[in-house]
Amino acid sequence: MRSAAILLMIVVLWAVGLWAFSVRVDQSTPPADPAPADGVVALTGSSNARITAAMKLLEDGKATRMLVSGVNPEASRADIKDVAKATRRYYDCCVDLGFQATDTVGNARETQGWMRAKGFKSLIVVTSDFHMPRAMLELHEALPDAKLTPYPVKTDDLDSSHWWRSGDGARRMMVEYCKYLVILAREAFLSLGPKAHHAQAASSAVQPPRNTTAWLGSTPSVMARLVRATHDHRRWFVFMGPPHSAAARLQRGMTGFSSARGAPA
Repeated sequence: MRSAAILLMIVVLWAVGLWAFSVRVDQSTPPADPAPADGVVALTGSSNARITAAMKLLEDGKATRMLVSGVNPEASRADIKDVAKATRRYYDCCVDLGFQATDTVGNARETQGWMRAKGFKSLIVVTSDFHMPRAMLELHEALPDAKLTPYPVKTDDLDSSHWWRSGDGARRMMVEYCKYLVILAREAFLSLGPKAHHAQAASSAVQPPRNTTAWLGSTPSVMARLVRATHDHRRWFVFMGPPHSAAARLQRGMTGFSSARGAPA
């Protein structure tokens, strides 16, 4: 009887958390106009709107340089330019393509290497609305000293107000929420050990790309990261889906960056 009561309590807590998660996803868009930052990163996925939104921020002067993280190695710079709907003068000079990331942890690793290689201290993060919470946790872990500003993009094929009415909407929201909980559990576990052990374990979980500076410094406590990640409700939102079209051949990746040269006219 006691076990049944405990199980029921866990289910209720999970359901309440899922509801709160979905409400914040729904309320996260449209995003507020972000303050200018050193760079902007678009985390690739099933929605090309992420890249388009990040490109517009670059062209509007919100950042000096842009990274597209997680590009499929089969995609060319011309493919990404078409997806981004970019003007040539900004795209040729100021957009870097990262081919290393294959998941959100990889996005954090790739962005970390790019930020440190460029000497950037602030970043606008562009990804789908319900992918943002998990992305922000991973990026805060990889870049504890950077100023990160979330810029969630609405997922057109997800009715975040009534996600439970469709099987696909319910699956997306529940799976992403569970992934988010896994990261919180990982951070809570790491925070239980000594600081030195925590820093070592966290750095092994998010290693920088080759030829970039290693992650230095201790990581904030899990409570501090949770407060920081949830202080602005726009930092709670997430999605990652597989690519199926030529225009979406951007999520899988293997190695390195592709950088352009020059300056806008």
